[in-house]
Amino acid sequence: MKVFNLVITVIFITGMMSCTLDKTDYEAELSAVVTDEHEFEEAASFNSNGYQINLEALNGTLFKGYNELRFNITETASNQAVQNAEITFLPIRRDADEEAYSCPHGYEVTYDSTNDYYSSYAVFDYETATDASWEYYFSITIDDETFTVLQEITVEPQPNMNLNMTAFTGNDGEQYYIALIAPKSPSVAENELIAGIYKYDRPEAEIGSFPDPSQFSYSEVQNATLFLDPRMPEPSMGNHSSPNNQDLTQGDDGLYYGVVNYTMTGNWTLNFILQSSNGDVIKGTEVPTDFTPGVEGERGELHIDILF
Repeated sequence: MKVFNLVITVIFITGMMSCTLDKTDYEAELSAVVTDEHEFEEAASFNSNGYQINLEALNGTLFKGYNELRFNITETASNQAVQNAEITFLPIRRDADEEAYSCPHGYEVTYDSTNDYYSSYAVFDYETATDASWEYYFSITIDDETFTVLQEITVEPQPNMNLNMTAFTGNDGEQYYIALIAPKSPSVAENELIAGIYKYDRPEAEIGSFPDPSQFSYSEVQNATLFLDPRMPEPSMGNHSSPNNQDLTQGDDGLYYGVVNYTMTGNWTLNFILQSSNGDVIKGTEVPTDFTPGVEGERGELHIDILF
């Protein structure tokens, strides 16, 4: 399933001569991509039971796709940071019919003593819309006192195509999610590619009191392999690939790491085949290796489009 290496020299010459396609205005698309955010800023703040809880995200905004989240809790009376809280975090989406859904998330919020904040994540699969909204439920225990918090949040569309995601039903009938995490701003080079891969945990028990976390549980897919085949699908690019790519495997932090080699700027498609730890193909098909100038390139059944 490794990438087939085409006649690179010929492809590069063809690609360089055709970077200004009549089909795609790269400059217009690139100008819509936000700059790389590096600072965590407040995305929401609320007070409850004598405590102030702050939610921080990159650039202070929650986007469709993977979001690293940080929480700070301060006792209002003493203005002292709370470091011993037990926190659970459950994002819920409600549609126009008041049906409730969730998304991959870190339910058990952990405290980072080195950096002095609580951390979690959420992979929002939809942005906030007129007929659908997001809210999060906190359960917070401090000194044997437990209280719950409900807060509505806004999830914005993801303007950076390098951070796209996809949700799909696997060949095993289960629901999966792949979210790109890095690179946020790729280079014409070999880039470390980081992705989160998640699975919906089908509940075994009857639903309890809302919101019952057992009905909205997600887990990281363990010990899978995400085979990578990057292509440039624009007609003038001939659906060519690149050398020195590396398939994604799971790291100690649960995320998946590989290498994608972008040989020029423009539209790229990351074609994937997701294989379980048992060697079964969960989703994905191989892409034909034909060089097809003048014809839009074929994408595999499991893919994510990016642009830089």
